Amino acid sequence: MIFINPKTDFAFKKIFGSEQSKDILISFLNALLYKGESTIKDLEILNPYLAPRIRGVKDTYLDVKATITGDKTVIIEMQVLNVEGFEKRILYNAAKAYSLQLDSGEDYTLLNPVIALTITDFEMFPNLDKLISRFVLKQKDYLVDYLIYDIELVFVELPKFKKNLKELETLTDKWIYFIKTARTLQDVPDTMGAVPEINKAFKIANQANLSREELEDLEKREIYIHDQRNAIKRALRQGREEGREEGIKEAKLEIAKQLLDLLDEDMISQKTGLSIEEVQKLKED
Repeated sequence: MIFINPKTDFAFKKIFGSEQSKDILISFLNALLYKGESTIKDLEILNPYLAPRIRGVKDTYLDVKATITGDKTVIIEMQVLNVEGFEKRILYNAAKAYSLQLDSGEDYTLLNPVIALTITDFEMFPNLDKLISRFVLKQKDYLVDYLIYDIELVFVELPKFKKNLKELETLTDKWIYFIKTARTLQDVPDTMGAVPEINKAFKIANQANLSREELEDLEKREIYIHDQRNAIKRALRQGREEGREEGIKEAKLEIAKQLLDLLDEDMISQKTGLSIEEVQKLKED
């Protein structure tokens, strides 16, 4: 069998955000947020995946978003590229999801907690040895919790996960191993297939079960990621070689050029750090 790469936005959304993925997402979130405990009993996927028809080049897959037990909103994102401003975007999206719960004039007591769960294919916090890091509001000097911590940021850094198949013990281990290695596997390992939700995730990820349109869309995503990784490497090399602000700016413009046919102007601005006006001028040129 050939499995699609769960690290791509297309595959991640299809596996965890499809209408038939409810039990998969419950197991996955319990593993990463609650150490495998059955804390989440039910959830609703708010923006379920829809198979592509005729897709435009600017189409992108939204993050998986769900409401879980306790009226919490969870935003789940798989991030492969370490782009400039990414850490700010995570906080912005969480704060936006929190604030948009209220209409004008409604009471603040109606606000429910928001958890932003981000899985990264790079190290976000190289000075921390934790695989899963959780951030909430704290008092700066004494690290006392704020009266409420309705916004929580949770990060899973895949490069920090070093276990091989024989070393998998917990549900958390198995789900992270699935995300990190599914693309390289040729069959479902017994230790993972024994978990019904993971076994089902492998079935959805089986390339043989995808339509021609989905396969084409997946190929576009993988080419895009490969191109952007090379663009980032080029930007870093060019910045080091030129050693000045102009070199860094030129590298950002080069990345933006490659994104023009894939993303809208606002998203390009977020991912490169360029202003909307600079992106618009680049498009006109």
